Amino acid sequence: MLEDRAKLLLKTLVERYIADGQPVGSRTLSRASGLDLSAATIRNVMADLEELGLIVSPHTSAGRVPTPRGYRMFVDTMLTRGRGFDDLAGGAHQQLQPDQPQRVITNAAQMLSSLSQFVGVVTAPRKASAFRHIEFLRLGDRRVLVILVSPDGDVQNRVIFTAQDVTQSQLVEASNILNTHYSGLTIEQMRERLRQEVDALRADIASLMSAAVQAGSEAMEENTDQVVVSGERNLLQVQDFSNDLGSLRRLFDLFEQKTQLMRLLDGSSRAEGVQIYIGGESQVVPFEELSVVSAPYQINGQVVGTLGVIGPTRMAYDRMIEIVDITSRLVSNVLSQK
Repeated sequence: MLEDRAKLLLKTLVERYIADGQPVGSRTLSRASGLDLSAATIRNVMADLEELGLIVSPHTSAGRVPTPRGYRMFVDTMLTRGRGFDDLAGGAHQQLQPDQPQRVITNAAQMLSSLSQFVGVVTAPRKASAFRHIEFLRLGDRRVLVILVSPDGDVQNRVIFTAQDVTQSQLVEASNILNTHYSGLTIEQMRERLRQEVDALRADIASLMSAAVQAGSEAMEENTDQVVVSGERNLLQVQDFSNDLGSLRRLFDLFEQKTQLMRLLDGSSRAEGVQIYIGGESQVVPFEELSVVSAPYQINGQVVGTLGVIGPTRMAYDRMIEIVDITSRLVSNVLSQK
């Protein structure tokens, strides 16, 4: 625990560094904090904060900058809400009108990027892992085409391989059983019910139905691995990155491959409200110079995706929290109108 004087000096230092991007010296802290302290006293407090790992002196500079741990303490205990909440909400609402869900997602990513001047990311809504209709088509050589139709009309095709060759009449029988008794169930419900009923089914039919459930599960998972990224080029203008081509290259690789982003955002979707990952805290995106502010969004009260802002650790966290929080609520409202 820090005493009040040290807290105020740390808060002042973080705010000044976020605003100016320059290491903060004792004289600047004395003026900006409003505390009537000698330069020697401030230096002593700074030394204590540095020993705690909250600030660091870069290179030969006489000033200090926050560490990821210092940013974390600032965000958790010292952050105050910004003043532009209502204005931001009004302006953002104009950019998200009910339309095609994919267009809403794309517009939301662009809006996050535009408002933050960093990178906006949004995962596409996860669709219900249920099916309305299924058909099997024999391709020969123990290969079968599975055609899955979701409740909203999306069609997914999968080729499965059977242990033995099957006839088209067997395939019709299997599809009739599935469409009659399993239609409308989620993939997980189908899998559980199959476990209970497998003994009552002929081996060839049970095998087909199990393969169909697996194919449906894979199709649904593949359909959810979508993330929209907007504003990557904004990072070229960020002072913290512009002088480090190695960091920029790693960041662009992250946005290109998207796998790590999906894992990070998937973890955020299981939490409530705005989540903040500072300087590699997420373990999924282990970049010391990067922070992620994210929040889940919902459709009719059900969490279906995540959105957020990715930028340097030196970001205006109060502003980013507002941007992400408002956008998640607006996206939830717009998509729930569909």
